[in-house]
Amino acid sequence: MAKTENTILMFKEIVNEHKFTLSAKGIPKKPIRKLIRFFRSVEDARLQGKVSYPLHEILMAAFLAVMAGAGTIVDIETFGLDKERWLKKHFGVKHGIPSHDTFRRVLSLINPQQLQMATAAFLMDNIKVIKKVFQIKSGVKQYCLDGKTARRTGRLKGSAHEIGRIHTLHVYDRSDGICIVSKAVGEKTNEIPVAQEILKLLDLKGSVVSFDALNTQRATVATVVGQKGDYVAALKGNQPELHQEVLLYFTPSVLKRLKAGKRNYVEVQEKKHNRIETRRYYLSKNVSWLVQLQDWPGLKAIIYYSIHTEDINTGKTTDERYCYISSITDAELCADVIRGHWSIENQLHWHLDVNFLEDATEIIDRAAFQNFSLLNKMSLSLLKMIAPLLPRTQSVRGARKRVGWNMDILINAFRVIDEDMLAEAILNVKTKA
Repeated sequence: MAKTENTILMFKEIVNEHKFTLSAKGIPKKPIRKLIRFFRSVEDARLQGKVSYPLHEILMAAFLAVMAGAGTIVDIETFGLDKERWLKKHFGVKHGIPSHDTFRRVLSLINPQQLQMATAAFLMDNIKVIKKVFQIKSGVKQYCLDGKTARRTGRLKGSAHEIGRIHTLHVYDRSDGICIVSKAVGEKTNEIPVAQEILKLLDLKGSVVSFDALNTQRATVATVVGQKGDYVAALKGNQPELHQEVLLYFTPSVLKRLKAGKRNYVEVQEKKHNRIETRRYYLSKNVSWLVQLQDWPGLKAIIYYSIHTEDINTGKTTDERYCYISSITDAELCADVIRGHWSIENQLHWHLDVNFLEDATEIIDRAAFQNFSLLNKMSLSLLKMIAPLLPRTQSVRGARKRVGWNMDILINAFRVIDEDMLAEAILNVKTKA
């Protein structure tokens, strides 16, 4: 059976098993130079004759501030002023620290798509280093597609006048823990055409794209298949006829037969938060009878997914059921993808709202918000990479606090993406063994 990969989880398991530690000697110059190189690739839209602070220095200072806990543009200035000598010594910030107004103006001028390409490329390069050094094998990639709305952005600055909230469509690489695409959705459109536009630009060979019912559209599915990818797509009321057909197909007798066959049935039980949750996945490859079969490229299977939850304290039970269409016929892989789709919520959106406070943002300018959010996502991914290497720290929240409290730990964050230092750590473990 093919399996989705999860690089960060495998990396964490390897670190915990072998107790890797990184040398605290010297400055990890190679990854710092690499980060500066990626920031230099972002085009500076300012009038060059009036520029006092190089763009890459502004981005470097802003990113490090966000890593250390900055949640606002004023926080970035405060961090920069408090750590100015340290920034000049270790990170090449030679021209001092701009005011928060300058940070805000620059973030509003940068093309978010350019910054997104630079940050995603930097993170993907780092993941390649981890895979190479620790010999982590690649599996099936899963890309989760979903949108997120910043709740407090629906107003004009200094007034009570309401405008459309900032909505961003994300493509989250569940396998590597990276948001590879972050695209603003215009006020006069919705995320469906934006999703199709994004998918047309991605190489999806060897990957599975998962999306909720909103994006279960014929054109979206056709785009995924056209890019040589597979899909697992939720069905709800936006495709009422197909949803009803699939739901009616899975009668109790059909579910019983699929369960008895085992190969097309997966059951997983978990106990957490005083609840016992039983998840059952039933997959049928019998799709030739579907009236709309020809309208959905690559459709090879339909899936019935039920969740039975029991509260241990009260005995109360709840039941939910969902239907999916898929170009995959492997029941276990489909089950993994369906469950894994929620990673975009609990591994990206939840962190952005809870740990990075994006829902409470005071940034109204749309470009500035998008660029600040990109620095948040970049910081989140790097914190996931370093958390396993920090003693007694496994959470993103804990890693971010320790990075903010101790500048040596912030420097250590860059050692995790230094190929030579990782190789040295492995050698030290083998020598001790």
